[in-house]
Amino acid sequence: MKKNILTIIALTSVAGFIGPQAMAAGLLVRFDGGIGDDPVAGIDTTTTPPSPIRNDVEGVTPGGRIWVIKDLDAQITQNGHILVKGKGLLLAATNAIGGIGGVTEVGATLYCGGVAYNSGPVPLKSNGDFQIDGQLDGLPPNPCATPILLIRNDPGGTLGAWFAAGILKE
Repeated sequence: MKKNILTIIALTSVAGFIGPQAMAAGLLVRFDGGIGDDPVAGIDTTTTPPSPIRNDVEGVTPGGRIWVIKDLDAQITQNGHILVKGKGLLLAATNAIGGIGGVTEVGATLYCGGVAYNSGPVPLKSNGDFQIDGQLDGLPPNPCATPILLIRNDPGGTLGAWFAAGILKE
């Protein structure tokens, strides 16, 4: 009896963590943790004067300044439902350090084999917190080859520069 109760508690905990949408539709990919952007990937010393090399990901330019993210948890189901919870997406440079600058909305892009699937925009709170809970603009393939998740600026309904990336949970 004690073993059955522990099993039920464990299954309930897993269901609460993954979420009912993910369990019902089948989890496609999950990201646990995030990395903020650094707009400079290196320095090109073959030019005079030396010039910065932009840190583009899948052809998307980074934000113009360094961004950090305290925490990120994302899950995408096979039916294209996306749930992203982000905390502390903030500038790590300029006089706006520790704030969100002029960014008021963000969205997410999931790449599967280099093909982009986008979420809609959500508000970015002044403390850098946001939550995306919706559908991607297309159905990603199953399996999702070489998944990448970018959190991007969304000025006026068009996804722009990336500010953070998810850490793939395998």
